[in-house]
Amino acid sequence: MTRTAPETRSPGAPADTDAIRVAVSTVIFTLRRLPGSDALQVVLPLVRRTRDPHEGQWALPGGWLDVTEGLDTAASRTLAETTGLAPSYLEQLYAFGAVDRSPTRVVSIVYWALLRADEITDATVENVQWFDAAALPALAFDHNEIVGYALWRLRNKVGYSRIAHGLLADEFTLADLREVYEAILARRLDPANFRRQVENSGTLIPTDRFRTGSHRPARLYRYNQDVELADRGPLDAGH
Repeated sequence: MTRTAPETRSPGAPADTDAIRVAVSTVIFTLRRLPGSDALQVVLPLVRRTRDPHEGQWALPGGWLDVTEGLDTAASRTLAETTGLAPSYLEQLYAFGAVDRSPTRVVSIVYWALLRADEITDATVENVQWFDAAALPALAFDHNEIVGYALWRLRNKVGYSRIAHGLLADEFTLADLREVYEAILARRLDPANFRRQVENSGTLIPTDRFRTGSHRPARLYRYNQDVELADRGPLDAGH
């Protein structure tokens, strides 16, 4: 019987049309004050596609998984290549693999990431633009569905983890923290009730510093680092 050597392929080269390919994409959330609004909004960067399918449409940053790398490494690499961003928090979200989601058979491993304002550079990256997560255009492939799922996940996790810290500076006021919660949940929160709940949560540590300005000095807090940013389950110990 004659044996054939396996085909070798350089990274990024087209695969056999009958093969199932694996892509890695990332939903990156941060908070910004959009023009004409004083309130923080959840925003994310999108990349304009420069080739078919969906040429000219906006899509999530991502790329192909190489045979030599792990998923986390691929997520960080493709983010750096497409947006120049390096988030402080990166977590695997879900696998999307509907048969008709792409002209060829593609399974996407999707990550989601949180960026603090000071982690965003002013450098302009070609074909990258920031969008309000609640008012997206029609995106390529099933990326609207993916962003919707990521927003749902974020809103659920903010209620039982300290994930909001991924969008805050190391020290912050309770008003800063409440504003982050309001932006994520897309609704106003009662300041007194919010203060009582977070102070009883055990996740915050008051500092002896205050923020001064035109209003009454506001105490600065920091998160209790003994509390995980988000519980990733038993697999987290292996990272």
